[in-house]
Amino acid sequence: MASPAALADYSSRRGSLIADDRSMRREFTHANAQSDKEIKADKIIRKIRALEAETIWREDHPDVKHPFPGMEFLTGKSIIMKTRIFEILSKMPKGALLHSHLDATVNAEYLLDLALKHPFMHIRLQQPLTAETLSSNIPVFRALPAAYFTNHTSLMSAEVGSWISLQNARNSFPSDFGGVKGFDKWVIGSLTINPTEAYDTHNTVEKIWQKFTGIFLTSAGLIRVQPIWLEYIKQFFRSSVDDGVSYVEARINFLPKFMVGSDGQENIPHREWLLLFEQALKDVKEEFAQQGRGHEFIGAKIIYSTIRAITPEELDWYTEDCIALKKEFPHLIIGFDLVGPENAMKPLIYYIEPLLRFRTRVEEEGLDIPFIFHAGETLGDGTEADVNLYDAILLGTKRIGHGYSLFKHPKLVDICRRESIAVEVCPISNEILRLTSSMLMHPLPALLNNGVPIALCSDDPAVFGNMGLTFDYYQVFVASEINGLSTLASLARDSIQFSMMDAQEKAQATAVFEQRWAAFVDYVLTCEV
Repeated sequence: MASPAALADYSSRRGSLIADDRSMRREFTHANAQSDKEIKADKIIRKIRALEAETIWREDHPDVKHPFPGMEFLTGKSIIMKTRIFEILSKMPKGALLHSHLDATVNAEYLLDLALKHPFMHIRLQQPLTAETLSSNIPVFRALPAAYFTNHTSLMSAEVGSWISLQNARNSFPSDFGGVKGFDKWVIGSLTINPTEAYDTHNTVEKIWQKFTGIFLTSAGLIRVQPIWLEYIKQFFRSSVDDGVSYVEARINFLPKFMVGSDGQENIPHREWLLLFEQALKDVKEEFAQQGRGHEFIGAKIIYSTIRAITPEELDWYTEDCIALKKEFPHLIIGFDLVGPENAMKPLIYYIEPLLRFRTRVEEEGLDIPFIFHAGETLGDGTEADVNLYDAILLGTKRIGHGYSLFKHPKLVDICRRESIAVEVCPISNEILRLTSSMLMHPLPALLNNGVPIALCSDDPAVFGNMGLTFDYYQVFVASEINGLSTLASLARDSIQFSMMDAQEKAQATAVFEQRWAAFVDYVLTCEV
């Protein structure tokens, strides 16, 4: 039998080893400097998490066969929303949202309501509408010039491919298909991913990306319309702030050179897009100021993005366009990215010449347009998508979008930690797009435990149903026994620190966050079990 001295010695060495290992985490310093209130609040929230793991997540849920904390989001969402942890985190200040694609940031129901307000919005089918084809019959939307309006009153009576007023199509939708409610369900289904698609019919990376990219093609006809675009952006700002986000950096895909105007013509150039973005920002700031909440919304900026399907020669046009927009809107354009499925589209190395030319041109113009690249959003190891990580870092990316495969590369992990390259981790997006089956299998803990700066992000919340950031924070918090209140604070603080705000804006955002964080801690203290 071991002596008391031997047990004490082992216990001491064990504690030291665990402490040394966890000292690499970014919140380590703050965790050791927590106030008495924060220490008590941390114990409360951990206790509630443990209690709910043994109660709510072990209860019988008729529609959920295998519930557990951190499970697949679309299946477990209804349970998540019943928990006290979700309620608590919904009140948490979350700093900044650094990775979101603007075309997928507003609730699909809200988008449909916006479109229905405009008589110029039309819809057409690509195949006959029957009970058998309803779920796969993806509608096409378009704002039409008045000269092209039609007299068709029903999708059923019109010839396939004919344009019909969106309002008429909805009002005359067959009762056999659910009438108006059935129409809304059908359209919303074309703009979102449901559990069956994510976990059954489209349960591989390739299949789910086909559905995913198809949604953007469908939604573009609704969103990229001048009057809808303005109201859409406003709603994105409102919903973000309502969930505790103070600042956003939105990726806008500038691939189409023109947006459709209210006259149905493609005649709205990129600079007009930014003017509308700026107008939305001004209007929403005024709204919150009038509500006495002006301090909650610091602002928003844009990461200029285009898609990996273009040629290197075409990329030259877009980089010059980005430079021109930066000159006119220096306060809005804060980075450049290439987007699209890395497994299927061109890698960064394919564009190395225009990217290097762009970097030289930016220096010549005396501008600041850093790369903020998507990289490593893949299960691959040594594939082109995985190797994008090397090129992103060599090209000087300020942050890495997703970085899912980063943990496989110890040298790159070390570079990110030493050179403060933050990773924009999108937990729910990664899970629904089949990179992982649950949060318990996500590589995020490997990055956190190696001290890599992390900003939690929602990516495409309108598609996934993870509006705001509370759902992503929830999934991360309940899937780890290490993560506590200091982890949540560290993630939010890093989202501010690694944003592209200037020093003055960061100071303002930090001051607002610390004030709101203190109030949040006081709130948690009222949540005794």
